[in-house]
Amino acid sequence: MPVDARTLESLLAFWAEAGVDVALADAPQDRMAAGLAAMAPKPPPARPTTRAQAHAVTPVEAVEASRRAAEAGDVAALGAAIAAFDGCALKFQGARQAVFYRGVPDAPVMVIGEGPGAEEDAQGAPFVGRAGKLLDKMLVAAGLNGRVFITNTVFWRPPGNRTPTPAEQAACAPFLERAITLVRPKILLLAGAASAKQLLQRPEGILALRGRWFEWRSQDGSLEIPALPTLHPAFLLRQPAAKKKAWEDLLTLTERLDRAERPT
Repeated sequence: MPVDARTLESLLAFWAEAGVDVALADAPQDRMAAGLAAMAPKPPPARPTTRAQAHAVTPVEAVEASRRAAEAGDVAALGAAIAAFDGCALKFQGARQAVFYRGVPDAPVMVIGEGPGAEEDAQGAPFVGRAGKLLDKMLVAAGLNGRVFITNTVFWRPPGNRTPTPAEQAACAPFLERAITLVRPKILLLAGAASAKQLLQRPEGILALRGRWFEWRSQDGSLEIPALPTLHPAFLLRQPAAKKKAWEDLLTLTERLDRAERPT
């Protein structure tokens, strides 16, 4: 609607009497709309993606893991390489420290579990909680005390003690294979479904795999070791009736181990 000159003069006179003598902008502005816009809720700022949010190991990290593992000349050096490795997302999801192994560095049997729990994360050694105490009792009863090297498929505690993902296991796989190469056990005992599936690359559940012999092979094919899947001690704590099956697995293992170590 056009404004006549008399109305415009009256409006200017009103502002002049009010003390306004300078125009701050050439064009009119809707201060009310600007104020409402300023009070509107704002979306939260985008958070940068962290390594802890990663779901797969990158090719660069995979190469780094393989290089670090290959450079380790003994078990102690391998443990240091694992602690310094940043390619596994679990390291940045609340874990206190890397958890590598306990036992004998040249043991004839290597026990491979799934991942550290709360007690393991606190003490820096695998299988030291309730499940670990049960495992120790079983190993002693089977005559394997002092004859085992105990480790896991991943070396940092998964949040909430959940099962490690295939991507997390893949990030740690070069270090685990190097550990097997350095220790050179006669037999692998794979405790739990996540361990058996990762090491044997098979889709079956642990109840279908346990008690059966398989062959684990290194990536380059230079090493081949008998592997026996069994039930995880944590499962046995929840299902005590299954201890009989796990005990049968240990007897099967010791019989084969003693046969291999018996002088010909």
